[in-house]
Amino acid sequence: MGIGALRHVVVFQVPATVADGDGGYTDTWIDLDPPWFVSIRPASVHDLERRAAGTVTATATHVIAGRYRPDVGLDARMIFDGRTFLITGVQNVDERGIDGAWFAVETV
Repeated sequence: MGIGALRHVVVFQVPATVADGDGGYTDTWIDLDPPWFVSIRPASVHDLERRAAGTVTATATHVIAGRYRPDVGLDARMIFDGRTFLITGVQNVDERGIDGAWFAVETV
């Protein structure tokens, strides 16, 4: 995948439990650094059939492609331009740790 195709700047987030300052804890989302450049496009049936062969996939409305990040799993979400996408599938393309593909459902 050419670097020019990665034109969307996104922030991946993972759930975390943090101290609330009153002796308790609260669940929240924390950003993974740095922001990441990816390609986002609507998912087609062909995409889901082709990609599902090497991963566990539920449903997806979008396919995200970019450089592989091992810290982005099924518990993560992605923020792009005020929109939130829940990650429903992860693929390490060719198992080389170079390119990654994520399947996501946009939340409202």
